[in-house]
Amino acid sequence: MAHPEAPDLATQIAEYRHAFDALNGLPLVARTLDVGGDKPLDYWPLPQEDNPFLGMRGIRLSLTRPEILETQVRALLTAAGDRPLRIMFPMVKDLEEFRAAKQIVQRVQTEVTSADVQIGVMIEVPSCALLAPTLAPEVDFFSVGTNDLTQYTLAIDRGHGQLSADSDALHPAVLRLIQMTVQAAHAHGRWVGVCGELASDPQAIPVLVGLEVDELSVTSRRVPLVKACIRDFTLDAARERAKLALSKASAVEVRDALESF
Repeated sequence: MAHPEAPDLATQIAEYRHAFDALNGLPLVARTLDVGGDKPLDYWPLPQEDNPFLGMRGIRLSLTRPEILETQVRALLTAAGDRPLRIMFPMVKDLEEFRAAKQIVQRVQTEVTSADVQIGVMIEVPSCALLAPTLAPEVDFFSVGTNDLTQYTLAIDRGHGQLSADSDALHPAVLRLIQMTVQAAHAHGRWVGVCGELASDPQAIPVLVGLEVDELSVTSRRVPLVKACIRDFTLDAARERAKLALSKASAVEVRDALESF
């Protein structure tokens, strides 16, 4: 996003190799270009939209210029080699969009061999969570992007001056969508990660574990806090907290109940 022009293949390969080297054999989870809405690009000007968050952004934007998506995928596969790579598409609304994006990856894979690749989707749009049972047979994993999922579920712009405080990802409606995603994924042997602010919220961590989320994606400085939090409860206790949270009618009720648990 800092480039004045689209980074070419060689530039992207070099950057991704740095990331793979730093991970020393651990999987690299890479989101494809996720712009539009509140994230414009100098080299990809977009027309003014009345509702940019409901317009051209994420994978729907990338599919309008598949050559940019293909370059990124080619760079990721080239840099990966025999190292584990997980590619995920942002803002997918349904199976049709996933298939269109996956087709690009599969086309590049006929030319660039990479030994350990999984392809998944980000659950950021409620329709994608509701349709998780139709997606699960064809994806390798789900990554729940709680910031956008909350925004779209509660119809609150997370940057809104007056309403942002009410945009709480511990809202039971959001938690139910996460639960549906996990159940659909596990029914087909897929894994589910959660990213966004919720994944490092001390009150939310046991709820997410209780919902049987497989992975929490957090910033490096929050890793010690999250690990310490997870060590502090049992799985049975986490399931009880998740059950309690799902029984409430608002995020305020959820937090109050968890506070006194």
